[in-house]
Amino acid sequence: MEIANVSQELYAASNRLGKSADALFDLGRKKAESERVYRSELAKEIFKLRQDKVPVTLIPDLAKGNVSAKLFDRDFAEAQFQAGIKAADAIKVQVSALQTILKYQTDV
Repeated sequence: MEIANVSQELYAASNRLGKSADALFDLGRKKAESERVYRSELAKEIFKLRQDKVPVTLIPDLAKGNVSAKLFDRDFAEAQFQAGIKAADAIKVQVSALQTILKYQTDV
């Protein structure tokens, strides 16, 4: 690899890393929002089941089952956030490797 190519790759990877930070911020917001919505819907469902005189021991499972779509959204948002973190980490590794190559080539 030539120094110019390595420098271009390094610049592109650095740009991707900057964009991934913005994407992680958005994913974090979606994660928090989905958690808020899930907890709110779960609380409403628990209240509804109590008003309907459902036995107390059944309420947690029934409530979670009744708001399972919101639970899925919450879990999916968490998975996306974690995948975003792993993607950013992969870009960091690439940047580090390119820096090492560039340093080696400039020293030679």
